[in-house]
Amino acid sequence: MTQDTGKRDKAHYPPQDPLRVGVKGRCPRCGQGRLFKGFLSTAERCSNCGLDFDFADSGDGPAVFIIMAVGFIVVALMLVVEISFRPPIWLHMLLWLPLTVILGLGLLRPLKGVMIAQQYKHSAREGKVDD
Repeated sequence: MTQDTGKRDKAHYPPQDPLRVGVKGRCPRCGQGRLFKGFLSTAERCSNCGLDFDFADSGDGPAVFIIMAVGFIVVALMLVVEISFRPPIWLHMLLWLPLTVILGLGLLRPLKGVMIAQQYKHSAREGKVDD
């Protein structure tokens, strides 16, 4: 019998929920190791199972979704407050600028983790054109 020494992984890991592991910033294969080494930069590999995170490229996807969601929430709240109370512009800036920054930064890392976990689950890779 010959032993397979190729790159294929023979270890069995139970399927992980991409939403759960992504929000926690954990490895999409084992659910234990850290996905991020900084605030948004992904680690080279999982410290627990050794999964190489080369496939992880969420691009601008998380930022676009957050811009749309946070923009909708903040603009809707701003309009309600403006129509109801007519506060001065400085109060609007005092309320909405910090809320926008907090929501944007607070959602960016979890959403990036979810998108990377979805990439792993669906074996998504960069598209290539054959010459």
